Amino acid sequence: MDYESIFKSAIGRLHQEGRYRVFIDIIRTKGSFPNAHCFGGNGPKPVTVWCSNDYLGMGQHPSVVEAMETALHEVGAGSGGTRNISGNTHYHVELEAELASLHGKEGALLFTSGYVSNEAALSTLGKLLPGCVIFSDELNHASMIAGIKNSGCEKRVFRHNDLDHLEQLLSECDADLPKLVAFESVYSMDGDIAPIAAICDLADKYGALTYLDEVHAVGMYGDRGGGISERDGVADRLTIIEGTLGKAFGVMGGYIAASRTIIDCIRSYAPGFIFTTSLSPVLVAGALASVRHLKASSTEREAQQAAAATLKKKFAAAGLPVMPSVTHIVPLLVGCPAKAKRISDVLLAEYGLYVQPINFPTVPRGTERLRFTPGPCHSVEMMDELTDALVEIWARLELELRKAA
Repeated sequence: MDYESIFKSAIGRLHQEGRYRVFIDIIRTKGSFPNAHCFGGNGPKPVTVWCSNDYLGMGQHPSVVEAMETALHEVGAGSGGTRNISGNTHYHVELEAELASLHGKEGALLFTSGYVSNEAALSTLGKLLPGCVIFSDELNHASMIAGIKNSGCEKRVFRHNDLDHLEQLLSECDADLPKLVAFESVYSMDGDIAPIAAICDLADKYGALTYLDEVHAVGMYGDRGGGISERDGVADRLTIIEGTLGKAFGVMGGYIAASRTIIDCIRSYAPGFIFTTSLSPVLVAGALASVRHLKASSTEREAQQAAAATLKKKFAAAGLPVMPSVTHIVPLLVGCPAKAKRISDVLLAEYGLYVQPINFPTVPRGTERLRFTPGPCHSVEMMDELTDALVEIWARLELELRKAA
């Protein structure tokens, strides 16, 4: 068996389809985000980052950096192992209490990433509920899909944000079976929002639990950064809220918030929690500082929303095919993986502007795009530079511009 040729063939297929992923060698500069340096060729060159999920620049915030430095010098680098053995530091206890408070829940549980929190929580919930049927939005993140698959439950997929289809599926299900509806608040590739209250209404009507992924909304929406569920005043209606510490909060990690009983079940049964070395206290200290800051400050959120609105207007005025979005996500439709990568390459090589192309399977084929995430530190001058560069590249590649809005 020629194993090497099989692996090479698999990579070759990605090249042929134009969706082979290339990771640039980049280093951010503390205190000057979104400025960074990209390595390669003739050494590091300055670039402006347009696609970071550190939406609010909290990874560079002085209070976050100071908290991490203090923790490093007080307790050292690592957690010491799984929390079951030696990793349950007081930092973890404090952060979980802060996250439970953020979402108005009795408890919270930390994981090493948002992916792990989704996979571990959903797979464990399904196994603890005999005969459970999970209803999943068709655009749910890969981590949610993995968790549902690993639960061994029957899965029924409803069309994206389609309440009629969800109700049809719920009504067809045996009333005596446990049910769980899993969905996201902000869908990060299109920038649209789920009708959370209406989904909760259906869940109540048909006796289902609810699981809401808020990873692209925590820190970003609501008076204290509790996400869309806080903004819309429906957090109390959700059974479980899942979030991340690696996006708006600017550090690393994932979590769920729920009742004490559910948290205790996941803590006690989920292999993804039990057998994983816990987050370093250094990371937890930084996340704790970030959560506390964004609970008290709306300045970053307001500036980020203003930046997103400005960039959308500039793209539309220039005739660039900006996709509709009611959130901080600014997607620019290309529709071809090779062209999306070509635009990204030219932006970086010739203009020093970094945005990663988004291709299948992250988005459906034919909807390949560039996904921009302007933040509070992106200036109007930076947006003008980006818009002008995109217009020039669009003309160079003979792509069609829309009539100016």
